[in-house]
Amino acid sequence: MRDSSRLTRRAALGLTAAALPLAAATPASAATAIGGERLARDGIQAGDASTLPKKLTARSWLIADHKTGEVLASYRAHQRLAPASTLKMLFADTVLGKFERTRTYRVTDADLADVPSGSSLVGVKPGILYTVHQLWQGVFLRSGNDAVHVLAHMNGGIAATVAEMQAKAKDLQALDTHVVSPDGFDHPGQVSSAYDLTLFARHGLHDDDFSSYCSTRVANFPAGGKKTFQIQNTDRLLSGAYGLRPYPGIIGVKNGYTSHAGNTFTGAATRGGRTLLVTVMHPANGGNEVYKETAALLDWGFGKGSSARAVGTLVDPLSEGGATASPTPSGAKGAPGASGSSASSSSDGSSPWPMLGGAAGAVAVLAGGAFALRRRRAAVAAAKSRELDGS
Repeated sequence: MRDSSRLTRRAALGLTAAALPLAAATPASAATAIGGERLARDGIQAGDASTLPKKLTARSWLIADHKTGEVLASYRAHQRLAPASTLKMLFADTVLGKFERTRTYRVTDADLADVPSGSSLVGVKPGILYTVHQLWQGVFLRSGNDAVHVLAHMNGGIAATVAEMQAKAKDLQALDTHVVSPDGFDHPGQVSSAYDLTLFARHGLHDDDFSSYCSTRVANFPAGGKKTFQIQNTDRLLSGAYGLRPYPGIIGVKNGYTSHAGNTFTGAATRGGRTLLVTVMHPANGGNEVYKETAALLDWGFGKGSSARAVGTLVDPLSEGGATASPTPSGAKGAPGASGSSASSSSDGSSPWPMLGGAAGAVAVLAGGAFALRRRRAAVAAAKSRELDGS
């Protein structure tokens, strides 16, 4: 995926259709330490930082145990940065279970009218009949924004899907994330963090379809009639492309790139019965660097970091009894806020895009979600005293 320096009519339409009303935005707060106070600090957080890989250039990274949720080490875990296509993990967390894999859908011109110019595409064409299964292969393997937009239109439209994604992020306690478009393409104010992206991956990997799609290396995609063409997963630790070898035990999850966001990647690998999650955002160099730094952190986690003491935890969703976040002491140093974002946003961290037609439904979705979450919180009030580090 790449940016274009000038907004085309299609890109403008994409921005308009995807924009959230200001009231529906859920900006992250530097006063909130999700997962533990250490994760809100600046600098490397680890039991013994001297054992970590020496050449980590990413602006933010995190490594965690998939089963326990323990964060083994991190660097600026909550810094809000442009996520690129790693945001598609949240899209999948939100929409994947809604449609049967065998359901068919004939794509129209309108379904593709709001795909931003310069997007990564799998090659979806109007008039062709696709199964939901094939569209999800396009999302996971080729990071196809065209496939994302078709599924979003099937889900009620871009604005409705964005609102549902924001509500899902809130339930997952991914409060660094502000969704503007379902595909992760660069838009002002669209941000996430290494912590939140790892939450999305951990949640998704509990779903069999999510796990299957993100670990698929190649598939045949419809080209019209009885013709197909082969698509390959763009995750280089999975495919072994561009001079990299497949990482031993790799099981996905999602990579992303735009010229504005740089490279982002969340990967998961299993070794000796243990699964680790790593998110790396915006390393200094492009190309293979995001995969090399991910591999280095995985090697550390399976090796020297195997007995590392946790510095935080990946919290559980509110809907599954997760305890709500507690405030960080006002004197905590280095709590990253909106100023650390590489994407444009207004001074309060909310989207600068005004309320648009069709956004009322988005507000209704979030309002309903907030009511439900209040009811859930009452049911788990006794759990609020539990420490966020999961001990």
